[in-house]
Amino acid sequence: MPKRTDIKKILIIGSGPIVIGQGCEFDYSGTQACKALRDDGYTVVLVNSNPATIMTDPETADRTYIEPITAETVEKIIKLEKPDALLPTMGGQTALNVSVELAKSGVLEENNVEMIGAKLEAIEKAEERELFKVAMEKIGLQVPRSAQARTIETANEIIEWMDFPAIIRPSFTLGGMGGGIAYNREEYESMVRFGLECSPINELLIEESVIGWKEYELEVMRDNNDNVVIICSIENLDPMGVHTGDSITVAPAQTLTDKEYQLMRDYAIRIIREIGVDTGGSNIQFSVNPENGKVYVIEMNPRVSRSSALASKATGFPIAKIAALLAVGYTLDEVPNDITKKTP
Repeated sequence: MPKRTDIKKILIIGSGPIVIGQGCEFDYSGTQACKALRDDGYTVVLVNSNPATIMTDPETADRTYIEPITAETVEKIIKLEKPDALLPTMGGQTALNVSVELAKSGVLEENNVEMIGAKLEAIEKAEERELFKVAMEKIGLQVPRSAQARTIETANEIIEWMDFPAIIRPSFTLGGMGGGIAYNREEYESMVRFGLECSPINELLIEESVIGWKEYELEVMRDNNDNVVIICSIENLDPMGVHTGDSITVAPAQTLTDKEYQLMRDYAIRIIREIGVDTGGSNIQFSVNPENGKVYVIEMNPRVSRSSALASKATGFPIAKIAALLAVGYTLDEVPNDITKKTP
């Protein structure tokens, strides 16, 4: 499928300052995306609050705005620049959250801006913990036993039937912010309060512990024609209980049996189709019980992630560049790898 000609100008939101959980990997991916789209003839408008990046160099985008990454600021830029599309998946959780806010408030529709790369429904389904859990159960995949809470009272009711340690996972947060492992009621109540404050939608999932299980990630890409390819498998040397951002990781995975890998691969393909990421890359995390091989789906990032940068370097496959081209209508069989000159 050739590139879309109904889109001329694309807005890309950067990730802002380097903070814990969000580092230079999003500068790397955003720069790749800007260059790929400009080389293909699109006008690229970039918003990023961090001037100390490659992304904000004058030659990276056609127009660069070094402004705070907030819905209000981006709305003003949209009205000024009048882009045809918004690519929300290159600036990490910051860009994704602002894009969701703009879509929900009607700003994108009001200004005829289309969200490309990941639709609002797909982002919500992947990022809202309860919706993700329901989606996984619908396609027959196992997730850790869990329940949703929006208040401290609901959270206290949940812990009556769920044993400690309990995992707290807020929705729409960056690098596990607001989440953690509670070993007793005092820690639990403190973490729940903080988690609810951190979540932009005041929602969190309280989950049974799978501490000590092995943790794996798959980088997956999908195009308009429903072609799905697994770019890379990644293994965390530290077990579940250590955040994937803090763990040493190895690519490709070293201790998976072929049967376990094929099972995980099939799960990843079913997940990306069910969530609805139809053009671009996603990062899907699994845990495996080392005693019996039981596989749980942990979470999915419907965007370029920190693992995407590692996978790109490990495999030579430019994930962000190809995700950007898929977002404007190309299919995987039309985009060759710069190094191998072959398509996936």
